[in-house]
Amino acid sequence: MLSGAITLALIAGITASFGQPQVGAAAGPTALTIARLHYDGGGDWYANPSSLPNLLTRIARDTHLPVAAREAVVTPLSPDLHDYPFLYMTGHGNVSFSDEELRALRGYLLSGGFLHADDNYGMNESFRREVKGIFPDKELVPVPLDHPVYRIVYSLPDGLPKIHEHDGLPAEGLGILHEGRLVIYYSYQSDLGDGWEDQDVHGDPHHLREEALKMGVNLFSFSVAQRKP
Repeated sequence: MLSGAITLALIAGITASFGQPQVGAAAGPTALTIARLHYDGGGDWYANPSSLPNLLTRIARDTHLPVAAREAVVTPLSPDLHDYPFLYMTGHGNVSFSDEELRALRGYLLSGGFLHADDNYGMNESFRREVKGIFPDKELVPVPLDHPVYRIVYSLPDGLPKIHEHDGLPAEGLGILHEGRLVIYYSYQSDLGDGWEDQDVHGDPHHLREEALKMGVNLFSFSVAQRKP
C-alpha cells in the first residue's frame, strides 16, 4: 500500500528502468502514455482534444518520465489495455459498458491499473451507475487530503482544484480503493481536463491552468509509481 514515503526518488527509479526521456516518442515498450477510454452510450469520450497532449508535455518536463507526445485510444476490450498504467475517461454524456467490458475493467484495475474519470459536466449519473457494475461492493469515497495523489510531485494541500463553475458546488476528488490501493480517482465538479486544454479554448487564467496541470502530473505519476515496473 502506498504511503507518504513515495517521493520523486521513486519516479526517478522508474525513469531509469525505462531509459532516457523520450518526449514525442511513439507509445511503445520504452514510452509511457495516457490511454483514453473509448466507451459506448453516446457520451463524447473524445472531448477536450488538446488536453492530453498538453498534459503529457507537462509530465515529461516535470518528472522526466519517458512519455509519448500523444495519448493512446483503447476500449475496455482492447488486447493492449494492460500495457497502460493510466486510463483516462471524460465526457459530457452517457457512459455505458457491457457485462464483458465491466469484467475487463475490473480485471485491469485489480491487476495494477488505474482509472481517472473526469466528469466534464454531464456524465456523473451514468458513471456512478457503471462504477457499481465494476465494484458492486464498493462506494466512491472522498480521497483524503493527505493521500499521496495530492503530494507525490506537487503539494496540493487543498486537493482537487476547481477549474469551472456549474452548480456552485465544490470540486470533489472521489475514489474507489481496493485493499488500500486507490484504483479509481473521480474528479467531480472540477472540469479538470478543461484546465489542460490550450489556453485559447476556454480562456482560463494561468493560475487555474497551472493547478489543473499539477493535479494531472500527480495523477499520472501516482499511477506509474503504484504499479510494479
